[in-house]
Amino acid sequence: MSIQPVQAFEPPYLMAVFTNVRTPDETGYPETNARMNEIVRANPGFLGYESARTPGGLGITVAYFRDHASLAAWREDMEHQAAMKRGRADWYESYTLHVGTVERSHGFVRDHG
Repeated sequence: MSIQPVQAFEPPYLMAVFTNVRTPDETGYPETNARMNEIVRANPGFLGYESARTPGGLGITVAYFRDHASLAAWREDMEHQAAMKRGRADWYESYTLHVGTVERSHGFVRDHG
């Protein structure tokens, strides 16, 4: 499997940019993260996400949603709500969330054939 960015979609759509610094506490984080991936992927308006962490520990996840209703469904999911509460209590030193509308989107993939 090759690494690829999330494809370009026909705008407008939404992006949620979650930037964070983690605590050293990993207790339950991998399992919760896996479950959050399952839940968000079941959302019909979820378009995909990209995530990276710098060597210094800054993490950035950008998730894309077709519309406000699909983003609201993700935000209001009860398991996601519990995970957010646990994140504030145990896993994050700090975070910011920025939500914006994508107005322009295009991409490129090299043809190796």
